[in-house]
Amino acid sequence: MHFDLVDMRLFVAVAEARSITDGAERSALALASASARIKGMEAALGVPLLERQRRGVRLTAAGESLLDHARIVLHQVAAMQGELTAYARGMKARIHMLANTSGASEHLPKALASFLADHPAISVDIEERESTEIATALASGAADIGLAVEAMLPEGLERFPFCDDRLVLVVPANDEIASRRQASFRDVVGRDFIGLTEASALQTHIAMQAAKLGVRLRIRARLRGFDAICQMVEACVGLAIIPEAAARRVGRAARIKIIRISDPWASRRLVVCMRSRPSLPRPVRQFCDHLRSFAQI
Repeated sequence: MHFDLVDMRLFVAVAEARSITDGAERSALALASASARIKGMEAALGVPLLERQRRGVRLTAAGESLLDHARIVLHQVAAMQGELTAYARGMKARIHMLANTSGASEHLPKALASFLADHPAISVDIEERESTEIATALASGAADIGLAVEAMLPEGLERFPFCDDRLVLVVPANDEIASRRQASFRDVVGRDFIGLTEASALQTHIAMQAAKLGVRLRIRARLRGFDAICQMVEACVGLAIIPEAAARRVGRAARIKIIRISDPWASRRLVVCMRSRPSLPRPVRQFCDHLRSFAQI
């Protein structure tokens, strides 16, 4: 098998466009050249990769497999090029990390700050995603490392525990249920809520739990941070569901009450996850080791 990077980039472009014509255009190749390259890949593998249809193409099972591997290879090549370019510019590396909402805002900052202080030549980009999306992105090579809810991850990803991440209900200090130690989501799902923005992974997770009960949450306001959410709760605008770590931090200065949610989905464990540690660039392995030293479990 002799595939070059042009072949792989072309195949990914064709697969994403579901069209050899559009894939060739995206890859800046003539249609005849692109078609010949695809046929050459199929001949080398001895298996069809595409099913030609009247309107575009459809990937075969072998094509889907090749697409996954091609994306990983291209990601690794891009990471290599980026790291070597960074050396030339005086910066050693850039790490792409995905994290769920509470991980990014509450559990990572302290560990990240000390890592960056110890490694001034390394930069870290943290992007917020849902845990299931994090698993997909890592498997496809679209990110280096993740921090996600363990129960949402497939078996194939390597991981180690980082911290517990319980979700709690935050209510005004004078609310009718403020004296309770715990409540089920069903008990309060019909109340007004203060939530995060719709793009938030945590808010999507909570909305899904409400949908399972056949209810759509009544969101009075959407805000970007847990501090602002708790201010709205303190003003009796609505209730909120946020990570316990954030609730206790904000609760030291706000007149709010923290109530445990009895539903199993509210008790979560966050893990640092990756596709394969040995295959990671050295700076990412260093970051993994640093996060392991900060693990709270």
